[in-house]
Amino acid sequence: MSERVVRRLAAILAADVVGYSRLMGRDENGTLARLKAHRAERLEPTLARYGGRLVKLTGDGALVEFPSAVDALNAAIAFQQAVSEANHDQPEDMRIVFRIGLHLGDLIVDGDDLYGDGVNVAARLETEAPPGGIVVSRAIREAVEGRLKAKLHALGELALKNIERPIRAFRVEWDEAHWKTMGAEAPRPVIPAEPTTSTLALPDKPSIAVLPFQNMSGDPEQEYFTDGITEDIITELSRFHSLFVIARNSSFSYRGQSPDARQVGRELGVRYVLEGSIRKSSNRIRVTGQLIDTLTGNHIWAERYDRVLEDIFVVQEEVTQAIVAAIAPQIESTEQSKAARRRPDNLSAYEIALLAWAHAWQGHATADRALVEQAIAEATDALAIDPRSVLALHTIAYARGILLLLWVENQDDAHRDAMLAAARAIAARAIEVDSADALGYALRGWCVLNSAQVTRYPEALADARRAHEMNPNDVFVLWCLAWLEAAMGDHERAIEHGHQILRLNPRDSRCYETYHMLGFASFGAKKYAEGIAWELRAINDKPGMLQPYAVLARCYVGANEIDKARAVFAEAQSRAPEYFRNRLEGKSFHARPEDQKRGITFLRIAAGLEDPSAADALR
Repeated sequence: MSERVVRRLAAILAADVVGYSRLMGRDENGTLARLKAHRAERLEPTLARYGGRLVKLTGDGALVEFPSAVDALNAAIAFQQAVSEANHDQPEDMRIVFRIGLHLGDLIVDGDDLYGDGVNVAARLETEAPPGGIVVSRAIREAVEGRLKAKLHALGELALKNIERPIRAFRVEWDEAHWKTMGAEAPRPVIPAEPTTSTLALPDKPSIAVLPFQNMSGDPEQEYFTDGITEDIITELSRFHSLFVIARNSSFSYRGQSPDARQVGRELGVRYVLEGSIRKSSNRIRVTGQLIDTLTGNHIWAERYDRVLEDIFVVQEEVTQAIVAAIAPQIESTEQSKAARRRPDNLSAYEIALLAWAHAWQGHATADRALVEQAIAEATDALAIDPRSVLALHTIAYARGILLLLWVENQDDAHRDAMLAAARAIAARAIEVDSADALGYALRGWCVLNSAQVTRYPEALADARRAHEMNPNDVFVLWCLAWLEAAMGDHERAIEHGHQILRLNPRDSRCYETYHMLGFASFGAKKYAEGIAWELRAINDKPGMLQPYAVLARCYVGANEIDKARAVFAEAQSRAPEYFRNRLEGKSFHARPEDQKRGITFLRIAAGLEDPSAADALR
């Protein structure tokens, strides 16, 4: 008879040191001494206070078990705060900074050790935490909500390495005044503080957020279909210039929750919230929708639609027009024709394309080339069924744009040109099929930007501007436009549009991409202090993204902080020497020669290849 496996439910804390190898390379003995001091003087007392059990040390990290999720998060915050205060008098390049991940799950007990999926999730969440920060799973959030002085900001569904299912995660923010362990003023663990979303003012025009519809089919595999219908409704509403529509990523940050509409209104700065559900069974579908006034909490419109599945696109149009009629009566009836897109010729092709689009999006977010290529294959299958599937064409153009951006760094010019031509041809085909769809124009411009073919930037900018005129609420369109404006030298307009993106998308887990764009535009505008602040935010949210380090080093040179510029460059170059070699040799996304020269010169100064005085005439 086999021995029974012993299990128990517990909260698991995983922690490790940011940049440990770099610290050891600089000062092996000193780093080890400081790490041991943190363990003895801060970690062990914190665990004793909150009932934590040290399962094991993992070189520069630790795995800790708590019987209570509340105690686990209390301990995590108290420890991070104590470390932050201890680092206050340490030079920046000597500070030991931790990341922490927390998960509540069922664990396998083997003597003093713990195993199982719960341990793996905590360890993977730790890698998603910013330096000095904490990321927790949904299970932790649900256990601690309202029970301690901290805010939990949704990061959306994260695809974690070697974890089969997406994990809904939250970043922890705390007020140091509630957690201070000593009298001296200490820096906050997150630098700089992110803009708050809790007091956003209502726009001048009618404003709405469409929350992710609930999948009532009982089949998790149908989530992509429910999400796709929700995204389509957001897209249709976004076409109306008279509306202010919150972007998809911020709306979807509420997935899996049942938030009060008034809370959503405060956090997103909108007057109206649409929520609903979709039940799909065989060839029948039921869609329900409720429109809520966030100021009063009153329902101002509600409807239920029972249809055969082929009529889902008719339901989309009816829902959109009903919402427009309810909240924006000033829109003339003739404008409502904008909500009538070309319907797919085949529903199964549409469903395959929805799945492909979801995979492309996820592959971009996780830099997973296999997933991006899978999306292309799936979208190609959809086109074999319906050659006029706009969503499939968009997916292929988007996925090929991702390949251009992330995986053709060292390809020869002929290969890059061929890839760009193929991507642009697909986007052009989407425009041909549906010339009223803004996304096709935006994708055609985006592919040019990703290829860094500056001679083609003017036509790409024209595409982006046309897309923005067609749909001013689409954040991807606005993001493409802002990047192309910054690359072409219209830096102030790019900064203006960057702030607009953050307002349309205040809860986006990928705000780091917008922060980086704002840093790039600020460098172009010679606003070096602002560029430093934006790129620090980008790095804080996504330490693994390389591009912000290059711009940050340039901005430090612009601000005449040469030592910081060289420290940033040295750390980043050690991680990706080929990437920075290409940029030192002249690869640039700037179209204007003066911007190109300034960028390359400042980066060479940061690399120690030129004298700092070379920057004087360019600042």
